[in-house]
Amino acid sequence: MDQTVKASATGLNVKSPAIIAGLYMVGAGIAFAAVNSLTQLATMVEGTSSTSAAFWQYAIAAVLSVPFVLKAGLAGLKTNHLTMHILRVVAATIGVQLWVYGLSLGVPIWQAIALIMTSTFFVTIGAAIVLKEKVGPARWLATLVGFAGGMIILQPWSDAFELKTLLPIGAAFFWAVTSLFTKELTKTENPQSITLYLLLLLTPINLALTLGTPSGIAISTGAAIQWIVIAGVLVALAQWFITKAYATADAAYVQPFDHLKLPFNVLAGFYVFGWVPGGNLWLGAALIIAASLFIAHRESQLQNN
Repeated sequence: MDQTVKASATGLNVKSPAIIAGLYMVGAGIAFAAVNSLTQLATMVEGTSSTSAAFWQYAIAAVLSVPFVLKAGLAGLKTNHLTMHILRVVAATIGVQLWVYGLSLGVPIWQAIALIMTSTFFVTIGAAIVLKEKVGPARWLATLVGFAGGMIILQPWSDAFELKTLLPIGAAFFWAVTSLFTKELTKTENPQSITLYLLLLLTPINLALTLGTPSGIAISTGAAIQWIVIAGVLVALAQWFITKAYATADAAYVQPFDHLKLPFNVLAGFYVFGWVPGGNLWLGAALIIAASLFIAHRESQLQNN
């Protein structure tokens, strides 16, 4: 992609990797919004089990990632922390399974995607307790504000509250565990090794979980096969976009663009299922996004000091 953005109407000629990185993240957000709606079509509408849908999506994405694995070669598999790699991928897989299970039960995508953003706050807690990182009062306050936003969206005090809406929170927790393992691994491992082990281990672990269910890896209908194949291709594309984004610009700049996934998912949910989010979404999401942006800013400052 040409990194020169030209605006002929204004005469501007802007060469900015940051703009390109932002566009990559926007592309990833759009791709994942499509994946989420396709997943609900395959599971909630067509009746495919959530475990089977998750397995096939990521198996297809893994196959499409084979060129990267071959390019990296066996040198990328050298590690002194194999157990940590395995635990990281197990946590990621559980997160994926909980996420897809929630979608299959009909948790509105606007609600699910907003709640998954609480992962940042679980990372903060884990970094303080497990990694023994110093977390100041400001970051603790931001974490509390973020969880308050999650509670506003969940509304556990409401008669309309359902236990299935906790599944995205569970996914957020396990993806936070994945992030903590990643942070620890980056101290001694190269990014190529971390990515390779995720690609190589995710599908076998997903398969083991799927074969332990009554429906196994069966896909219910021809339409479901279509949705799952498209979703798998988009998962691979989204992961490629994210990789390119972080390779093009600093993480502190790129991360805020990830929050655009919320409006993309709201639009996808409305277009496909006619779901209209309640007003509590926007208040809760505003608190979550503001708190996570603050934490990202603080972490960036600490890294630069």
